[in-house]
Amino acid sequence: MSSLTSLDPQSPQARAIYDLNNVAWVIFGLIFAAVTGAIIYSLRKYRWREGDAEPRQLAGNKKVEIIWTAVPFLIVLVLFILTARTMSIADPPAAPEPDLIVVGHQWWWEARYPKTGAIVANEIHLPVGRPFSVRLEATDVLHEFWVAELARKMTTVPGHPNHIWLQADKTGTYNGICSEFCGTQHAWMRFLLVAEAPEQFEAWQQTQLRPAPAPTDDLAAHGLALFQASSCINCHAINGTAATARVAPDLTHIASRRQLGAGIVENTPENLRRWLKDPQVVKPGVKMPNYNFTDEQLAQLGAYFKTLQ
Repeated sequence: MSSLTSLDPQSPQARAIYDLNNVAWVIFGLIFAAVTGAIIYSLRKYRWREGDAEPRQLAGNKKVEIIWTAVPFLIVLVLFILTARTMSIADPPAAPEPDLIVVGHQWWWEARYPKTGAIVANEIHLPVGRPFSVRLEATDVLHEFWVAELARKMTTVPGHPNHIWLQADKTGTYNGICSEFCGTQHAWMRFLLVAEAPEQFEAWQQTQLRPAPAPTDDLAAHGLALFQASSCINCHAINGTAATARVAPDLTHIASRRQLGAGIVENTPENLRRWLKDPQVVKPGVKMPNYNFTDEQLAQLGAYFKTLQ
């Protein structure tokens, strides 16, 4: 898994921003060196000594004034041209129809693939080497979508979709975060972006379209019945069951995901049991309440969710 860093770009968009940053630092370094050198030179050469005459004044010298006006102007002009060029690479126009729709919620990410109908949460998959046009939305407050190694930050605004391009040049798993404070669990509004070979991506996408399998043992069957009898069904969807709500993450393939709670814990049977027992202990402030499930009910739900591969 990649760390969260913008210093290892893995896409044309991120690389363009990284290269601009390097050029800017070189220019700023030269300016710093020139100004520092001029100050040191002036301090040594023109240090006041007893009996020295007043230094010659340059006020009104047109040549000097033109130089110190033209040089900053040219520096700003060069940076402007480089920035405009970078923006054309990092932010080309949106495609007529997005390849992916990402929706920010408090505090998790929903990803929809409109061309196939697949819907996932907190784990986005992309085919390596292909640019994806992504529409960004929000259901509640401002969030900010950022995969540091692949793209610039972009705010998700309720009622006003934004756009960004995502492309990964190398297979791997990249960390993504919300980088704008959005409430209690802003720090744990994370997601994974998995870049994989096109054939693996297609296989993954087809898997996401499959409905949840019917339970084959009594414990899991009781778990499904409990899920459908409780108010869980009012928030979550499980494709192939009566649960169709879209308020909380889609659970159709929850067992295949690597993390729970938008990255706060790994997706293990033990952590899932902890979450179901009292989600407020694992992620204080999360919208899911404590249902006070008994140990038997926790075992039933755990057995059922384990089948949702």
